[in-house]
Amino acid sequence: MKFATLHDGSADGTLVLVARDGRRALPVPQIAATLIDAMARWEDVRAPLEACYRALNGAQVEGAIAFDPRQCMAPLPRAPQWLDASAFLNHGRLMEEAFKTPPIPHFDTVPVMYQGASDDFLGPHQDVPLCSESEGIDFEGEFGVVVGPVAMGASPQQAQQAVRLVLQLNDWSLRALGPHEMKTGFGFLQAKPSTAFAPIAVTPDELGEAWRDGRVQMRLQVQWNGVDFGQPHGGEMNFSFGELIAHAAHSRRLTAGCIIGSGTVSNVARAAGSACIAERRVIEKIDLGEIRTGFMRFGDEVRMQARYADGREGPFGILQQRLVQAP
Repeated sequence: MKFATLHDGSADGTLVLVARDGRRALPVPQIAATLIDAMARWEDVRAPLEACYRALNGAQVEGAIAFDPRQCMAPLPRAPQWLDASAFLNHGRLMEEAFKTPPIPHFDTVPVMYQGASDDFLGPHQDVPLCSESEGIDFEGEFGVVVGPVAMGASPQQAQQAVRLVLQLNDWSLRALGPHEMKTGFGFLQAKPSTAFAPIAVTPDELGEAWRDGRVQMRLQVQWNGVDFGQPHGGEMNFSFGELIAHAAHSRRLTAGCIIGSGTVSNVARAAGSACIAERRVIEKIDLGEIRTGFMRFGDEVRMQARYADGREGPFGILQQRLVQAP
């Protein structure tokens, strides 16, 4: 199934099913008013939602509307938790090499993860207001999952079974603020503004062979101001989503609707490009001896879209946003 949330003036929006071709949508208030409601009652609502989805993809169905991604909020406009990892170890190793920082202990065996703000996610075409260009404004292309309930101490195999939806996202970052916050030992706060999400969340079966080994086996095409920036592949994750979820649930249970992020999609091959500016900058420092790329300026746009191995557009839709100065 494919889900989206439409603006309706409320905090959680209106849940719709989206047809497989992305052209039509179907509100389903008789089953679940919002996506967080559907996640909380998944075992009860899954079968009727699947029946509606089959009807939407078949003949004309009463109540169907044209689907406009520009009317979408984030699939989950707010969530119980937002936990973001750094599952592509190439990204961290590049940072260590460029800045000669000591390696993180157990980096290869224990996922790195922080808890971000989950009360105000951004929609796929919503302007991004931030305070100052001097704070090192950066995009970060990622994949993520929405989970059902996960028991404390769940194994990676058990945790993998809890994945209900797969997402594409942009984890906005303020690079000038990050180093100080990391040194405090308390993690990110100001350095991580609200995260943005592509319009459509999908059940794993919608991805077919592109969902394998607990990873999204797709390229994430990133463009900055209309220029190709990178297309790294999600299959190069060093930790699977099952491993990430189990790490998050080591000492606490997770409730339905929690979101787990992959961290910046990053590939060892330089030809893949990057999904964030910071990575390009460290590659320039390593390969060229100097940093040549600046961070984002107000008025800049970033566009992200996952693509299948054969080049077809992915099922999440397009995430395209413009950076603006906060009033």
